[in-house]
Amino acid sequence: MFVFVCAGCGAELTTPLSQVSLPVHTRQKYGNGAQLPVLMQSGTFGVDPDPWGGPWRMWDEIDPAEAEARGIYAPVYALSDSTPGASVIAPGDIRGTRLIPERRGGACCGLDGADGPNMACEACDLPVATRVDDCSLWQAVRLSSEAVHRVPVDGIQAAPLSWAELAENGEKTPPFEPIAMWGGRLGPNRYWSWSPQREAAAGHALAHLLVASQGQPVKVPGGLTADVFQRALDTLLPAGTPKRRAVLAGPGRPAPDAGVDIFLVPVHPQTGQSWTPASPTAPAYRVPLPLGVWLWLVSPQPYLPVPASGRIPQDVLRDDPLPLLPNRLFRADRGTFQHTLVRLPAVRSPWLRAVLENLTQGTSADLF
Repeated sequence: MFVFVCAGCGAELTTPLSQVSLPVHTRQKYGNGAQLPVLMQSGTFGVDPDPWGGPWRMWDEIDPAEAEARGIYAPVYALSDSTPGASVIAPGDIRGTRLIPERRGGACCGLDGADGPNMACEACDLPVATRVDDCSLWQAVRLSSEAVHRVPVDGIQAAPLSWAELAENGEKTPPFEPIAMWGGRLGPNRYWSWSPQREAAAGHALAHLLVASQGQPVKVPGGLTADVFQRALDTLLPAGTPKRRAVLAGPGRPAPDAGVDIFLVPVHPQTGQSWTPASPTAPAYRVPLPLGVWLWLVSPQPYLPVPASGRIPQDVLRDDPLPLLPNRLFRADRGTFQHTLVRLPAVRSPWLRAVLENLTQGTSADLF
């Protein structure tokens, strides 16, 4: 485990934390005025390998060779020139800091970090972190890699859970959830929606699915997996009989057939490593999915009423009213899709570059 200390004076700035994989929805901006929860689980931190926030440079100011050295293989609107390697933690795990009021940024409901670090060390006033809690953004504190150092502390560092343990006890991410909105004239309100985490996960996985397709039609499993991916694949890929097949693969699942081209596999939430079959039967492309999303896809929980006589207990599902459902088709998160696709070297191929250009021109708006 680690605590983070101020690089200026050595004061401790966090509780003891364990390192985990950074969630795929870290950079997601969801809806308009939505209240998103805390990004990181308390007691954990994740390291963001990419720069975040200003200063920014427009794409035409960047040499393509420099962009590729940074892992960007296709044009983007602008690139951050800040220092990479920030450690991201839950706001409740920060200690010994104060907010810098004049650096609230352009936020409307909270802090967005647009003006740079907005938290200073209480002991020496060095700006050390950026708190983000504005509407439509996941709440987090980003510790500057230049102003904060991590120090090992005494304590037992538990070994990462095995895949078998994760398959048995991992927390599933439901496909739907209520989204809270900031209060207006009529007060706070909520609406039922597809899970923001699932939309971000789909955007990330869809970019990999397109690369894995090699420009050919792809068929994914039916049910919720098809609801998430098939419409987008059918729109973005050529029409015709599917030539490549994707299946859900992972711990506890039957070994895929030899003819399968694409595996949809879980990502270990602690190590960030994708699941790999013990004895690969084919050189299939592994498309990563967050563990919670993958678990629900392989073992969905049905919304079925339970028969009962007499009064229905509180913990029994009713069929009156029916379960709430979103009022629109599923859409992958556009920002996550674009952020992922431009970082995959295969995007340099002409057909994938065309997909990206159509996205920036808005011709695929109904998919995202």
